[in-house]
Amino acid sequence: MDHFSFGGADLTRGQIFQVIIRLSVASMVTYYSVKWMMNQLDPTSKNKKKAKGLAEEQLKRLSENDGLKINAHDFNDYELMIASHLVVPADITVGWSDIAGLNLIVQELRESVVLPVQHKDLFKSSKLWQAPKGVLLHGPPGCGKTLIAKATAKEAGMRFINLDVAILTDKWYGESQKLTSAVFSLAAKIEPCIIFIDEIDSFLRARNLNDHEATAMMKTQFMMLWDGLSTNTNSTVIVMGATNRPQDLDKAIVRRMPAQFHIGLPSETQRTEILKLILESEEVSPDVDLNRLSKLTNGFSGSDLREMCRNASVFRMRQLIEVKNNSGSSISVIDKTNLKITMDDLLSSHLKIKESKMHTGSLFLENRIDLD
Repeated sequence: MDHFSFGGADLTRGQIFQVIIRLSVASMVTYYSVKWMMNQLDPTSKNKKKAKGLAEEQLKRLSENDGLKINAHDFNDYELMIASHLVVPADITVGWSDIAGLNLIVQELRESVVLPVQHKDLFKSSKLWQAPKGVLLHGPPGCGKTLIAKATAKEAGMRFINLDVAILTDKWYGESQKLTSAVFSLAAKIEPCIIFIDEIDSFLRARNLNDHEATAMMKTQFMMLWDGLSTNTNSTVIVMGATNRPQDLDKAIVRRMPAQFHIGLPSETQRTEILKLILESEEVSPDVDLNRLSKLTNGFSGSDLREMCRNASVFRMRQLIEVKNNSGSSISVIDKTNLKITMDDLLSSHLKIKESKMHTGSLFLENRIDLD
């Protein structure tokens, strides 16, 4: 029997093997114990598991609906985290028909983005017949930037990653870079795809010396990977951003978004079209004058107009409750044919929204004065 001497002690070969096995077992137990403890201490571990399950479900539905041959096992953990924000095209319920008053912008998007994606093989040899790798939608809040992005994806038949920038930030060093890389690797695997970043200025604002090292590295890597889309002419991945503060964007980001569309506050004619679209499926009284409402709502965004009509419709419910209280009948059996949105309802709602906007504006000015 072979004997070995370690530190003055004689050990047999069997004893050495036993020591090695014990050390290996102890190392494995320590590793998994520490890993378990770190998962328990990590407040995001449950969210990560939930995100992974959601991602697998979305990828499965994408495979079933679009006929894309993909499997969740083909994606790493970082790509699955990003895939939890994937929107299956079948789930996008808005299209061009749901957008009113922006005919010129819709036409430009159809010509510059949708058609090059749908008819990619039409001019294979052309270097100009390509969809832009970056699209910027900018303008005041509530004017339909996010709606336009979703409608573009729907009409072009593109997968839609509604990227939450917060998911890219991680407390562990290097994890943010891996998640950033996963955004583009996932998009490449499921292309054609739109990576949509709402409030893009909060993520890719102008770089300065005060930026944290991890944040600066993440921005730099994002732009490098974005450049890779431009060099790969076969790629059909578009980064689309929306912001109401385009002046805060880094100049390098603006350069990467050659297709830029200003979505401004609607004009009087556009407000009329928007009101028609909002009220087309509602019970409306004949006394409603959309032209008059359009003149009164100067400075209203599309979101403001929808909220005005929603508030007006609430008055019908108030009438229903009054009728119920007076008659003692159930709401379900009350004749609702006469409960239509009236001009008075809309005017009252208009005053409410206008007062709210004026109050918000005055608070904003007061805060600006205090800051100055």
